[in-house]
Amino acid sequence: MSGPTTRRNQAVSLQQATQESPTLARLAALSQDSLARLQAILPLIPPGLRTSIQAGPIDGASWCLLLDNNAAAAKLRQLLPALEARLRTQGWAIETIRLKVHRKGLA
Repeated sequence: MSGPTTRRNQAVSLQQATQESPTLARLAALSQDSLARLQAILPLIPPGLRTSIQAGPIDGASWCLLLDNNAAAAKLRQLLPALEARLRTQGWAIETIRLKVHRKGLA
């Protein structure tokens, strides 16, 4: 067969893909930033709640935390002022933290 060479069926590492795509590089940077924010606030969250929380998307000055259940969301809602203050003191320009309850395994 003749024709242009394609990258079909060639494995590419995630690092390679992000280096070659500005969009993927931006998404990877946002994901790392979100995880760093979560690490910064974890000491303020009761140990029993920590496994119920995941770092979510960043949208400008708003950051979202994904929670496993409504009880975790209710408790975390009480901690929001302290969590936001912690992020600000560590250099993040955060205005609000949004909480979203998600159910694992559901689309």
